[in-house]
Amino acid sequence: MSDKPRGGAEVESRTETDVAPPSMYRVLLVNDDYTPREFVVAVLIAIFQKAPEEAARIMMSAHQSGKSVVGVYTYDVAASRTKRATTEAKDAGFPLLLYTEEV
Repeated sequence: MSDKPRGGAEVESRTETDVAPPSMYRVLLVNDDYTPREFVVAVLIAIFQKAPEEAARIMMSAHQSGKSVVGVYTYDVAASRTKRATTEAKDAGFPLLLYTEEV
């Protein structure tokens, strides 16, 4: 008897490999005395898809503590959203600062 299944096709064996999950990065919002709170909340809603209540909580946490975690994302998502938010703030004339750090 042959090792080929019916129809003559050969069976290719696969080896399973463990794929590590991607590294995660947190985005942090830094408080400043110049960027209006309403602008910060609007950025958190528009760019980071936060609910209005959560955006206000994140903004207030940064205001009271000096900085606050916006969210945890893969590197590409964290970097692109951080850049987009700081660019929008700069274009509006505000010094809003967000940065990423590996979890």
